[in-house]
Amino acid sequence: MRIVFMGTPDIAATCLKRLLEEKMDVVGVYTQPDRPKNRGMKLAISPVKEVALAHGLPVLQPENFREDAAVEELRALRPDVVAVVAYGRILPQRVLEIAPRGFVNIHASILPRYRGSAPYQWAVLDGCAETGVSAMYLSREMDAGDVIAVSKTPIGENETAGELLDRLAVLGASLLADTMRAIESGTVRAAAQDASLASYAPMLDKRMSPIDWTKSAQQVHNHVRGLNPWPVATAEIAGIKLKIYETAVVPGKGEPGEILELRKTGLVVACGEGAVELRSVQADGGRRMTAADYFRGHPIRAHE
Repeated sequence: MRIVFMGTPDIAATCLKRLLEEKMDVVGVYTQPDRPKNRGMKLAISPVKEVALAHGLPVLQPENFREDAAVEELRALRPDVVAVVAYGRILPQRVLEIAPRGFVNIHASILPRYRGSAPYQWAVLDGCAETGVSAMYLSREMDAGDVIAVSKTPIGENETAGELLDRLAVLGASLLADTMRAIESGTVRAAAQDASLASYAPMLDKRMSPIDWTKSAQQVHNHVRGLNPWPVATAEIAGIKLKIYETAVVPGKGEPGEILELRKTGLVVACGEGAVELRSVQADGGRRMTAADYFRGHPIRAHE
């Protein structure tokens, strides 16, 4: 069975590796064009492209599929099925009609919940106890195609979105490999989503970063976890703007945002209900460090 793979970031690279480890016939790889990165603005290739080049696979990087040439380039690969994992490009209907066995997408949520571009992050932000990955057929409507299979996993109470993604990548790779085998053997089954249960997970942005101390301690903790590693939660403590990477829910009571105590393990700040302990922070222009170390070098008084 001829497989074309489409993807860009690390989770997609993990899935592509799994297909190659299982000796599946990947005949071409699509990924986003190389982009300038870091201060030097040198062109950087995607994790998927790195894997593809290492295995001698043809790599295609069209800006989009609006041009006939890009569509015909895909058609020329004669894919039986196309596997899509966080590709980051819209695929028009005429493209979805090219592969006779369909376009299969691995989506990082338990569909129909959290359709959209930031599903696992919102699962953490909302304090969900579990999430997972879904294999589905692509359709015209975003993340609304028939679901083939789902793999679920609990979310740790202190797990960040980045840590969760690492686990979902492994789950997704196994689910994709299983799905490809089922399609090849003709045993695949799929069921329509219940649209009434759908929810949307919009893209994150830096405007979400500031912590709202009037929220409960658990909500603040979820906020910090869900925005790690990007765009990262922020807070102004004693006039200093800090990125907040790690917190813990702890006993405490005071006015929202009030500094209650500096401990060996971190700085305790009151929330609308309860308190959180800041454990890992970074000042502008500085490096990430434990909150205890930072505030030893930048003394602060309780009840400020």
